Amino acid sequence: MHIAYYLKYRPQTLDELIGQEPVKKTLLSAFTSNKLSHAYVFVGPRGTGKTSTARILAKMANCENKNPPCNKCEMCISITDGSNLDLVEIDAASNRGIEDIRALREKIKLSPTNARKKVYIIDEAHMLTPEAFNALLKTLEEPPEHALFILATTDVGKMPQTVLSRVQKLDFKLAKGSELLQALKKIVEVEKIDIDEQRKVFVSPGN
Repeated sequence: MHIAYYLKYRPQTLDELIGQEPVKKTLLSAFTSNKLSHAYVFVGPRGTGKTSTARILAKMANCENKNPPCNKCEMCISITDGSNLDLVEIDAASNRGIEDIRALREKIKLSPTNARKKVYIIDEAHMLTPEAFNALLKTLEEPPEHALFILATTDVGKMPQTVLSRVQKLDFKLAKGSELLQALKKIVEVEKIDIDEQRKVFVSPGN
């Protein structure tokens, strides 16, 4: 069975993230000082690592060895393979109504099954309806101690300021061509792929 490279080499630690130094520094600083926010919004184009970073943050908040993260303990492994009951991922593009958020609010009241933090990742958060945003706002205003929210969006301009004022915003940028090339070289070496050295690699100007 072949696994797509983008899944096989999906970042599992902050160090593995490509081209997001400010984001990495902010999260690592908050983690080491025990000051992780109760809610974040990750903003940036598709493919910049927002969802991967959200899962890494879920591990950081729950790692049994309290490393950032270890990727060896039961908690880290279950988040990686998607079996962790305390990690809830919601695609707002298809679950965008007030009833979906109301259901989420009811579940939030329950303590985590095994983890320290129950983590809610809401992808494409800008797709939520105004009514759903209002329902979510009430939860963000008075979040349970055990809850961590991560909203990811490619269009932050469509999100209400009332919501944005209650979350910490982190901006994700497109990686430079040189950074992507370095990452690809590592994959080529690990996979032992033959590359025609005479073939030109085009990198956008300024990179």
